[in-house]
Amino acid sequence: MHREFTDKEVEIFNKLAPEAGGSMDSPMGHPYPFILRPISHKFAESSEDFGERLNRLDTEELDLLSNLILEGKEEVRSLDPEDVDVLMEIIAEKISSERVDELKDYLGIL
Repeated sequence: MHREFTDKEVEIFNKLAPEAGGSMDSPMGHPYPFILRPISHKFAESSEDFGERLNRLDTEELDLLSNLILEGKEEVRSLDPEDVDVLMEIIAEKISSERVDELKDYLGIL
């Protein structure tokens, strides 16, 4: 399923995966439907690398991503479990533990 990304979302993707060269298409030529899933599955070499990429984002960008998750526009259930943990840790550090609780409640994570 393809969705139209805003300019800010494209900017976030490019910040997380500069090696994509500005393209939000898979190597097969299909547009990525989400931001975080290809970062986790295609670009990050480990959960540590995933965390380093997420730490490139400022609080406003991370807040936008967390809102997209809560709106159902960004998928994180299919991320590697370690990447979900890293995402939650960074959101707790940069935004708040309350936002993490809200996300975990929404995602059904204990």
